[in-house]
Amino acid sequence: MSCLPVSFFGDLSRETMSLKQWAQMAADAGLDGIDLSVMLLKNHTPVYLKQIRQEIESTGMPVIMMATYPDCSHPDPLQRQRELEFLRHDIALSSYLGAKYLRIVAGQAHPETPTAEGIQWVIDAFKQASLVAEKFAVQLVYENHSKPGAWEYADFSQATEIFTAIAEGIQETGIGLNFDTANPQVYGDDPLSLLERCIDQIVTIHVADTAEAGKLVPVPSVIGEGLVPLPDIFRRLKQQHFDGWLCIEEASRTGAEGVRKAVQCVRQTWNAV
Repeated sequence: MSCLPVSFFGDLSRETMSLKQWAQMAADAGLDGIDLSVMLLKNHTPVYLKQIRQEIESTGMPVIMMATYPDCSHPDPLQRQRELEFLRHDIALSSYLGAKYLRIVAGQAHPETPTAEGIQWVIDAFKQASLVAEKFAVQLVYENHSKPGAWEYADFSQATEIFTAIAEGIQETGIGLNFDTANPQVYGDDPLSLLERCIDQIVTIHVADTAEAGKLVPVPSVIGEGLVPLPDIFRRLKQQHFDGWLCIEEASRTGAEGVRKAVQCVRQTWNAV
């Protein structure tokens, strides 16, 4: 079990909390590893990255998943090429930090992007990126996101039909899926229905929760206290013999206590079903 510290993104970005402190908090909470966003790294110079890697390693916590935000659905072909180059760099960066997985997303729902063409642009970009990921031994996992702070628009593949079309288009690559338990609920969709449609491709799980449905982004909730039917989702995953990483997306804004509660809830729920 690992955790992406969304609740602490502000503190980590402002450097009022260090990545080492986050890793130590995760260790104290009983996690097996940590997740990071590329947005949390202030630069990509060799000296800085070596320092970050050593500081995290000193806590004994491995980096399990990195999260990045490629905009492969951008209507400008030159910008799409830039985004692919950014993604290639993030794959190498993830490899350097020892991450097993790199969470990728389709891109933004630009008003100028036609649906059919956008789907194909994303599939083409992912196929190219998968070759780089194989070389660096990093597993790419694709998620239908909501609206990260790095973007102007919501995720291009929020709609289930777009997400499943892209997922189908990358079946022959080494790319798996990162199933976010809250995102379908956020979109006003049924998470169990979507889970069933893509379960054979799932490699990792983002365990997340939301206090309200039908919103553009999840409404902060302590894991297990929101609307997401975690017991039902976990039960179906166990029926499928899922044995991958449960990566908590902790965004309750309740500090270290929120992380501790999330770890306890996920562990107890998984063991109970």
